Amino acid sequence: MRYVCLIYNSADVDGRQSAAESEAVVRAHFSFDEGLRDRGTLIHAEALETPDKAVVLRVRGNAISMTDGPYVETKEHLAGVYFIDASDMDEAAAIAAGIPCARIGAVEIRPVRMLALPE
Repeated sequence: MRYVCLIYNSADVDGRQSAAESEAVVRAHFSFDEGLRDRGTLIHAEALETPDKAVVLRVRGNAISMTDGPYVETKEHLAGVYFIDASDMDEAAAIAAGIPCARIGAVEIRPVRMLALPE
């Protein structure tokens, strides 16, 4: 079964890390990714730019509106994603517990819903 692990970091933490601390987290992610690849459980992983580089798009009727940034009332933001293959939620949680950013932020684990059109 496929799961997505959504990594949330605090804007406060992002702004306070030294270059050495940031580099250590990146190195830990690369090592973690390699381990998942070797086990055959990594489908895909990406880090995301900070929220100030985001755009929110909405379509209402035929009108498209875009605003800069997510403008949500929270101090946490979506920082990255992992798509993994796990037998169940327990295994997905065990894998997600190894995500380096879980130590400084939070990881939401969600089963991927496989959509199909009715026949």
